[in-house]
Amino acid sequence: MLLNSYQSELIEAGCDEAGRGCLAGPVFAAAVILPPDFIAGVLTDSKKLNHKQRDALRLIIEKEAIAWAVAEVDHLEIDKINILNASFLAMHRAIEKLSVKPQFLSIDGNRFKAYPEIPHSCIVKGDGKYLNIAAASILAKTHRDEYMTGIAEEYPVYQWKKNKGYPTIDHRNAALKHGLSPYHRKTFTITQPQLALFSEIEG
Repeated sequence: MLLNSYQSELIEAGCDEAGRGCLAGPVFAAAVILPPDFIAGVLTDSKKLNHKQRDALRLIIEKEAIAWAVAEVDHLEIDKINILNASFLAMHRAIEKLSVKPQFLSIDGNRFKAYPEIPHSCIVKGDGKYLNIAAASILAKTHRDEYMTGIAEEYPVYQWKKNKGYPTIDHRNAALKHGLSPYHRKTFTITQPQLALFSEIEG
């Protein structure tokens, strides 16, 4: 069972991102402040849940969280500043949008660019350890999936409704055959090594 938060003395926001390993589309991030008594039975790392579970949890989180926010950094910004910095920027934007200012940040992963005046802790696989990070992973994932499903109507050849921009074989082959769309990250490699580099599970 996941713990509510990393610590309990300060108002804490859990933060996570989605779409870091994609070939197309933005990277999304979410920040979530949960009440101390928050309960959601199956809430865990979004990659361990199916589409229906994530969508159901999104509704619960958005209704019951003390505060939540989602932000994005688009493919053009990613190409300018690189995906790692774009992930940090997306998290900063989400934190900035919170209606309640957190006093502490729990960050999924092992690296983060400090947010001004708010201490943080990086937690490897934090979305499988703390509910607030897991909640952020759900919101980042579902909001990004929703975005990618929307733009898939413009470019159905890449099958974004299915792969959400991740480097599946079908997505890679479509990009090699038809070229890149305006939503593709031009600094990402569309060849085989890219497929091995990221292991995120597509929705």
